[in-house]
Amino acid sequence: METIKTGPMTRLEALALIAGDLKRVEKIIGTDTVCSVDAVTAIGRHLHSSGGKRLRPALLLLAAGACGADREAAVRMGAVMEIIHTATLVHDDVIDAAEIRRGSPSTNQKWGNQVSVLAGDWLYMQAFSLAVRERNFYILDLLIDLTQMMVEGELIQAEMIGRIDVTEQQHQDLIHRKTACLFSVCARLGAILAGKGEEVEQRLRTYGWNLGMAFQLIDDVLDFEASETVLGKPVGNDLKEGKVTLPLILALRSCTAAERHAIETVVREAGYATAPAARVLEIVTKYGAIDEARRHAMDYCEAAVNSLDAIPDTPYKRALASAADWIVNRES
Repeated sequence: METIKTGPMTRLEALALIAGDLKRVEKIIGTDTVCSVDAVTAIGRHLHSSGGKRLRPALLLLAAGACGADREAAVRMGAVMEIIHTATLVHDDVIDAAEIRRGSPSTNQKWGNQVSVLAGDWLYMQAFSLAVRERNFYILDLLIDLTQMMVEGELIQAEMIGRIDVTEQQHQDLIHRKTACLFSVCARLGAILAGKGEEVEQRLRTYGWNLGMAFQLIDDVLDFEASETVLGKPVGNDLKEGKVTLPLILALRSCTAAERHAIETVVREAGYATAPAARVLEIVTKYGAIDEARRHAMDYCEAAVNSLDAIPDTPYKRALASAADWIVNRES
């Protein structure tokens, strides 16, 4: 008699549960991001071919599997969420004047800001066009609220650029708007598509939100620790762009005036010519800020897993619980 495996899953084991559905998500994205304007199609293909983790559609598909949702609807909504995510990346790169995305030239570098902004707008509208096919006003309301939240996040971040007096609470609110709410909606949709009701939906909402918070905090850490080859973008880029993330917020609480001046210099000069990146890394390491940021991420992951308690025990639930480990231990 075959023994059913229990306990944590590896990322590959979890993705094997939804491998066929993820391929169908990819197919929809490839088909439904073709535009009558060649530049928009080219941008869609450029982003599609550059890969990405497809974490958001994977999260939706696993949540849908845990709730017993219709697979066809889950695949369509997985494509919707990935297209929305892609649109945000296009707009982010324009706002940040980014040069590299996933190890390749960013869209604004290849096509310019004007075309990239309009392509991002088109991708948003295409995602909503796909979502309308579900004929579910609750889902549409959710996506509208989500999009507004993420746009507000971009506006708030623009106001915070160049400031080193950002508080931990302000940074948490920014992550909530830009990252955690998207993860939250992906997980919620699994319950909504299955018609599971308020309690299950809210539990998955909490799960996704905490997972998204942890994901971004690990991004904050990797911006200091990872290599550019693995990360797919320049290391130390956040501070260079004037963004103060959690490791710096924590270090700035205790650092000396000279150390604070070094950080201010990087922000003012938008580069590391005067104050090297190694010096900034030395400061955040000295005060244990990177380790503390990781602990914050682990706390969010623990909260995410705990919110799954009432979900029936299936391989899909185990995959959702295991996702917390991949997020904390990832290298890119």
